[in-house]
Amino acid sequence: MWRYANGPQIGSLEHGAHILVGTPGRILDHLGKGRISFDELNTLVLDEADRMLDMGFQDALDEIIAQAPSDRQTLLFSATFPAQIQSIAQRVMKQPELIKVASTHSGSSISQTFYEVESNEDKDDLLETLLLKHQPESAVIFCNTKKEVQNVADELHHRGFSVIELQGDMEQRERDQALVMFANKSVSVLVATDVAARGLDVDNLDVVLNFELSRDPEVHVHRIGRTGRAGSKGNAFSFIGQKDGYKVALIEEYMDIEVTPSEKPQKPTSAQPMTPSFKTIQIAGGKKQKVRPGDILGALTKDAGLDGKLIGKINMYNECLCCS
Repeated sequence: MWRYANGPQIGSLEHGAHILVGTPGRILDHLGKGRISFDELNTLVLDEADRMLDMGFQDALDEIIAQAPSDRQTLLFSATFPAQIQSIAQRVMKQPELIKVASTHSGSSISQTFYEVESNEDKDDLLETLLLKHQPESAVIFCNTKKEVQNVADELHHRGFSVIELQGDMEQRERDQALVMFANKSVSVLVATDVAARGLDVDNLDVVLNFELSRDPEVHVHRIGRTGRAGSKGNAFSFIGQKDGYKVALIEEYMDIEVTPSEKPQKPTSAQPMTPSFKTIQIAGGKKQKVRPGDILGALTKDAGLDGKLIGKINMYNECLCCS
């Protein structure tokens, strides 16, 4: 398996591969430059199809499908199934079977609270209040745009919170670093767009906060569903702006609930931002350098004298994320 990147990995395509993984735009670029061929393609997988449409990949998807052999198996995965996805399925699949996977959490395990906000400054202050009040070990804040992600992350950092951002303009290694640090609980707050946070899987996610309501009620459900998993309780807070009336109506209809804004809590006077209980150590080496988890554990316990009980999960990659 090869994941596409610039530089040496392009040359690796000359040796062939059994599985090609890439964004529609990248796959199409390789097709156009003759680096790959679909002559022997027998399985086409469209993963996260709904998100790819949201990102504007419709034309690239159509071109890839047009160049793929008609005699193939097509698999389409999507967290939501809007009309656009149904249309694609009917057009590119033959006698498809629809398989639905039941949710691993119930709505009763998630406490939803909505707050009315008047301005971005009001949002920033309320966000700080909620984080100080609930002291989540892990919290995800969703925004609709990359610019808003950067603004919120910068503001939280300015106010003393342990925060990292995840958005589409980041390079893949930067996104991997952010996800590892958040999953390892060495960063308490992750600010992200829906596309960037796709596939995020963090144990015991305490809080999900919608800094901006999604335009799609299905996405709203998908957002809040990241907390309250495996029988645990979760909190979901959502900010309602002055122009969000239609979004609220869509959520009410889709979830069959009545949204009643709650009174804003008072900011705790003595609380301080949550301090992460872990630190992430990054080592300049990986699988390609024959580094094994046991080697790292041994170095930390024997050479550095750390108690093994204090060492968390060791994530292994092909090479150092800081160097790739």
